[in-house]
Amino acid sequence: MGSIRAGRMGPGRIALHASAGLKEDEFRYLHWRLNKHGVRCPHPLDLPRGCIIGSVTVTGIITDSSSEWFGGVAGLTLSDPEPCEPIPCPGALGYFEWTAGGRIAPPAKWMTRWGTPSADKAANDLFPDAPILFEKRPRKPW
Repeated sequence: MGSIRAGRMGPGRIALHASAGLKEDEFRYLHWRLNKHGVRCPHPLDLPRGCIIGSVTVTGIITDSSSEWFGGVAGLTLSDPEPCEPIPCPGALGYFEWTAGGRIAPPAKWMTRWGTPSADKAANDLFPDAPILFEKRPRKPW
């Protein structure tokens, strides 16, 4: 709620920024969660970071929801997502006015190791397109 209220967020169109600081534990949890719903998550090297990746319309602010995707004290309801080619842009916490500039973030070291057999006994090199398997649910990082 802090970022939502501090940013004086309300209904309207906003740009979506992909943070440059994606951490491995965040990616592991979200990879597991998307897979649970049958969504194949891209390899972390294929995710643009440090850039605007699209826009969406904020239709409201909620403080309670039975959705498993809801967490924290407030959330946004969204509609009309539109992806765009990545636009390099430095980010900031919360809502911010942005201008194009900089460069798309380079991969973090953990991203180059992702999917190797040592990551939760993932499929070995005989099946490079097999999904990553987790022995147990990853810990929610936030």
